Amino acid sequence: MAKIVSSPISDSRRPQMFPVLTAAELRRIERFGRRRHYRSGEFLARNGAPGPGMCVVLSGRIAVTQHDGLGRVSPIVEMGAGEFAAELAELSGLPSLVDVQAEGDVEALIVPAEGMRSLVVAEAELGERIVRALILRRVYLIENKAAGPILVGPLTLPDMIRLQVFLTRNGQPHSVLDPEIDSDAAQMIACLSPSPADYPLVVCPDGTLLRNPSEQELAKCIGLLDEITERRIFDVAIVGAGPAGLATAVYAASEGLSVIVVESHAFGGQAGASARIENYLGFPTGITGHALTARAFVQAQKFGAQFVLPVTVSRLDCSSTGRPMTLEMTDGWHVQARAVVVASGARYRKLALANLEQFQNRGIWYWASPIEAKLCSNAEVIIVGGGNSAGQAAVFLSAHAAKVRILVRGSGLAETMSSYLAERIEAAPNVEVLAGTEIVELIGSSQEGLRAVRCRHRPTDTETTLPIRHVFLFLGAEPATEWLKECGVGLDPRGFVHTGADVVSAADGHRPSAHETSVPRVFAVGDVRSNSVKRVGGAIGEGANVVAQLHGALEAIKAVLPAGGS
Repeated sequence: MAKIVSSPISDSRRPQMFPVLTAAELRRIERFGRRRHYRSGEFLARNGAPGPGMCVVLSGRIAVTQHDGLGRVSPIVEMGAGEFAAELAELSGLPSLVDVQAEGDVEALIVPAEGMRSLVVAEAELGERIVRALILRRVYLIENKAAGPILVGPLTLPDMIRLQVFLTRNGQPHSVLDPEIDSDAAQMIACLSPSPADYPLVVCPDGTLLRNPSEQELAKCIGLLDEITERRIFDVAIVGAGPAGLATAVYAASEGLSVIVVESHAFGGQAGASARIENYLGFPTGITGHALTARAFVQAQKFGAQFVLPVTVSRLDCSSTGRPMTLEMTDGWHVQARAVVVASGARYRKLALANLEQFQNRGIWYWASPIEAKLCSNAEVIIVGGGNSAGQAAVFLSAHAAKVRILVRGSGLAETMSSYLAERIEAAPNVEVLAGTEIVELIGSSQEGLRAVRCRHRPTDTETTLPIRHVFLFLGAEPATEWLKECGVGLDPRGFVHTGADVVSAADGHRPSAHETSVPRVFAVGDVRSNSVKRVGGAIGEGANVVAQLHGALEAIKAVLPAGGS
């Protein structure tokens, strides 16, 4: 029986996190792995190193611990016969987040990542229990800050917030040290004497020190980026990991296609930042966007889809007829695939104010997560926009902020927001809707951040200055399609992708299927597609529907394109 040696785990979760497998279940698992013997003190897995996969204890005991880049060791759990050491990192072949060490001689069954994915698909009931345990263990590591990189710097520092949001949105465990209240952080800074531009410092699990890294540098530090994917030819490359891209990945991978998903920031897209989605089928009490898309993210990996993030696609090379297409990234990476699904979604528009970028992560926000909610606790905030995303943010922030003002250029919310959200906002005592109102000036500095905003009531041309330090922008959508132009994919006047019957002129008599573009084997789903409904349910449905069309396109060129994975 597992012995918990760190933070307490509720009795209701313990059997699900640490199931004890029966002898019959162990025999069913054995065909997916291999037996290995470990001497006392030998490591089965090391934090930050490529993991062997799921370690199933047949005899003896193992200790699971976590060591961070500062050399601190934290015990997590001890396990015995019939139990297994693994979490979500092992399912996708990423570096281990923990150390696993033999306590005495240990006989173990090692199931590599590929075997784990085969196991959870072939053994449905047993696979469900294993995946649930993997998810709960990741949640435990996140909640207890028991693994991952250490971020060192003031909590309100814009780049600290930037990196925290990246890690949180991608479900990566991490911890934060503030030098103003933490002696370890203060000592580190005293030794390193960093300049202000060096903050935040990041201590990787292997001890490597990064100074104010980019998201991509941080991703490499924790093993999210894998150069091996560059050397494969995939059946399908999906650009974007929002609901449409995730749905495509789940259905395509589950039907045997080799799938790679390329994402510029975090899985979930705009939907992943939604505080609560209440009109999605099957969730009567609602679900956060992050919870919904995180489940899809795990589900896609379960079926073998690979994810590469954060990387930004700069262009699509589709010039070679009958050959794999190439996605080229801004940093020199490239991925080859026989078909491409454009699910890059849309970005919120920005206010046409000269100093807007000056206040990015200094008072201007494009999503409302618990990180931002904590920063604006008991303060007055402004939300700009009248769509559902703005409404969800208003409802969420009303529980944290002293007052929430929603600015809309139109006459109100009825025309642009779902009625249930508009009614809830109307009933909230600390939420006010300012119709016909826009921001005309942001007041503050790079050092102080945003201090006030000047608003104009358009019908009366009256201007008012408000002491607002936090503004959330939900201003509709601009498509992320610049990277498609060289390939010749047809776009509408606003830059959204034409598909199916909307394709104006197809090359060489090409007659596209419902979600296919003017370029053969290039498809588009979700918000990026012209005339899409811009709803989570619609995006997921399109992602599911496009897979049948992918099969048809791939079957048609099977005799031309090379087979195999490399």
